[in-house]
Amino acid sequence: MALPRSLRSCLQRPGVLGGAGGGGLILQSLSDDVYQNLAVEDWIHDQVSLENRQVLFLWRNAPAVVIGRHQNPWQECNLRLMRQKGIKLARRRSGGGTVYHDLGNINLTFFTTRKKYERMDNLKLVVRALKALRPQLDVHVTDRYDIVLGGRYKISGTAAKLGRTTAYHHCTLLCGADKSVLSSVLKSPYKGLKSNATASVPSSVRNLLEEDPALTCELLLEAIAEEYAMQHQIDHHVTLINPADEAVLPGINNKTKELQTWEWVYGKTPKFSISTYFDMTYKDSVLEVKVDMEVKHGRIEVCNIDVPEQWLPPGLCQELVKSLTGCRFCPDEVTVLASTVLRTCPQDDELRNKWNLLCENMRMLM
Repeated sequence: MALPRSLRSCLQRPGVLGGAGGGGLILQSLSDDVYQNLAVEDWIHDQVSLENRQVLFLWRNAPAVVIGRHQNPWQECNLRLMRQKGIKLARRRSGGGTVYHDLGNINLTFFTTRKKYERMDNLKLVVRALKALRPQLDVHVTDRYDIVLGGRYKISGTAAKLGRTTAYHHCTLLCGADKSVLSSVLKSPYKGLKSNATASVPSSVRNLLEEDPALTCELLLEAIAEEYAMQHQIDHHVTLINPADEAVLPGINNKTKELQTWEWVYGKTPKFSISTYFDMTYKDSVLEVKVDMEVKHGRIEVCNIDVPEQWLPPGLCQELVKSLTGCRFCPDEVTVLASTVLRTCPQDDELRNKWNLLCENMRMLM
């Protein structure tokens, strides 16, 4: 059902969530957009007092890769493949590692005051819900706050954000995600990258549907909501919310837009460097091109490209270096710069072919 007017007014009233009496509230998103759902997390964290309430937010996303606040997307995933497949990239405001989302992946966000924050309790709640459905399931919580199936397969990862007075812990639950896509997009093809960004720890994963085809996302969501309601002694009732509804969540669309910006998704990447090379085949010869770059806030600060002088005029290569310095570390930027410089080149087909080949290989680095 839609969010009723009484609850809408409670959400918007400072210091109150869902009326008097304490207890818990269960919300579920009507959207499968990753930026909208992450924005709801921010909105509840920033706008709602949780003194008398705890909130569980349930959501699922269309295909997307979500990285932690302090991670490097080039280090964590295959951006080229994601662009080809139309898979979105998002950066959370919480820490932790990189996760692949699709509609076969359930997301759970537990909101509390900072004093009541306890992610182990939340994960044990999920395990109890799973056991209530299938008592024979071999699932447990590890010391790393993962939920493991059969003693080896990770089915849930976890991350958190701790504010001054409020906190949230979110975790995933693999139900029927596309594991072939998951494994391919969470494998970085970029070579020679050095970064102090938080690195993800690879794990073997398994879907609950592989264990029992009857364990659908809908069944799991219902079981988790029921367990949460039982723990907080509230009615087993899930309230559906539209993350784009400004009447319910004033200011939500600005939060969504901010999470989509290049400056947030890529520009918040910790400083990193690339020292690599690539081979270019032109006619009957193979040439090695060396590239060294330093990138800060997603922009190229230092750039050196070493191309054999007899193959391309040094002045033209230096023009590319000059143009790249200060620009975004982004293939689209290279395309624009390459076209701009090409217009100033002599009408020499061979020279232009070499130039296009070099720029295409530079695009592949990004």
